[in-house]
Amino acid sequence: MKAFEEQVERLVALGYPAMLDCSPGEFRGRLDELRAYVPEAPGLDVVQGTVGCVLIVNCPAAPVDKTLPLVVRDGRAAIERLFPHKPGFFRPLPSLVMPAGHAYLLLDVDRGNSSLNGVPKEAGARIAAEGRTPLMIEEGVALLTQYPEFLQPNHCFMMLGSRGDDKRVPALWLSGKQPKLGWCWEGNPHTWLGFASCGGRSPGVAILK
Repeated sequence: MKAFEEQVERLVALGYPAMLDCSPGEFRGRLDELRAYVPEAPGLDVVQGTVGCVLIVNCPAAPVDKTLPLVVRDGRAAIERLFPHKPGFFRPLPSLVMPAGHAYLLLDVDRGNSSLNGVPKEAGARIAAEGRTPLMIEEGVALLTQYPEFLQPNHCFMMLGSRGDDKRVPALWLSGKQPKLGWCWEGNPHTWLGFASCGGRSPGVAILK
């Protein structure tokens, strides 16, 4: 359970309880319900780009514009390069079944090493054929909040679970050793971008009153 506890404490240290207008004790207590869904082997493998579980806090009180700057890799805070971008432009795919509540666990996460240089327009079908689902922007940011080293040179990822009304696909990558949230066209392959996916999501729990 150590990895889960460390993830909770990292969010506490970053100020998530204040962001959600609750005390650290209340925050810990409500998240404790997720402990039952932590896999037995939730370890991180940076080379393979896999991790057993990631704690996701996804609610209007913790939007990406507040949580992204909390991602720090080698002393460099993440920045957004989604322009032109309006809040709410990128939305979860209608096909994604998301947990109720404000927090849940992302399970069996894969960065997408095997899908580097793939075409976004086709990658979704391959992920679905494997019985997996793509990550959303909020989940990608949460992943890097816990494990900023998940982004590696030439091994970064797109998030097909969030789309807008055009052909842009959001992605997280390194530029000058700094994490950046941006986008790529759905028809363009990139040798350094794969497609992040997960094997499932736990039931959610409520944090906000």
